[in-house]
Amino acid sequence: MTDVPLTHISRPDGVVPSSGYTHLVTGPGQLAALAGQMPFAPDGSLVGEGDPEAQARQVFTNMRGVLAAADAGFDNVIKLTYYVTDAAHIPAILAVRDEFIDTKRPPASTVVQVAALYRPELLLEVDAFALVPPTSPAPTRETR
Repeated sequence: MTDVPLTHISRPDGVVPSSGYTHLVTGPGQLAALAGQMPFAPDGSLVGEGDPEAQARQVFTNMRGVLAAADAGFDNVIKLTYYVTDAAHIPAILAVRDEFIDTKRPPASTVVQVAALYRPELLLEVDAFALVPPTSPAPTRETR
């Protein structure tokens, strides 16, 4: 994995300082958009029904795999968007997130409570933007 030098601005002038996220992250590289990741194991089975911590761990594990496909990691993530069905789950989800990201330089983030997700047993979905190192090879294109 190649690091992209990112600039994190948590205290922009005139804006309340952030806690647990960064207001602005910028840097060089190619923008990579990660589709919403859900708590499905590689075999397609749901992980952690009714358990926001277990579902979050699987979501972030899946994100790690998607990032690796672009020769990137969580240090390359500049923005996370969380879609949660119950705001009460946010502390558990963020505790798991903190196992994957650099909490001293967190990505920009948005949390949205939604009425429902793709399937009723899903408690969260997370998508992301990352800046992929400019020297990364182009991903292999899939054909179907």
